[in-house]
Amino acid sequence: MEYTMRKRIDDDFESVVEKTMSALEDEGFGVLCDIDVQATFAEKLNEEFRKYRILGACNPQLAFEGLEDEIELGALLPCNVIVYETDDGVTVSAVDPEQLVGITDNPELDSISEEVADRFERVLDEL
Repeated sequence: MEYTMRKRIDDDFESVVEKTMSALEDEGFGVLCDIDVQATFAEKLNEEFRKYRILGACNPQLAFEGLEDEIELGALLPCNVIVYETDDGVTVSAVDPEQLVGITDNPELDSISEEVADRFERVLDEL
């Protein structure tokens, strides 16, 4: 089962992270958290890992609407967007909000998850 939408980019890692954050902002998302997985593994486990960042993206208006319909939705927020190095470039991958919200089995959230999916598609297209 596919649970992300992704795109591979031929650019340097830090540039892709900056462009991703900018594209998210253009679509109304703030990045609430930015987790540097590589640095965390190095510090906590003394292990080497590829460049890998987890960006916790949230659109406040859509989150508000979703929480109005499903108070437990907060357990699935923010929506994660990851940026990581591969052997042939950098990949940006966003959680598929329709898959994620689908686990709530609440049809009231369908229009919100579709809106978030459309915005994430535009973010990836912008890269």
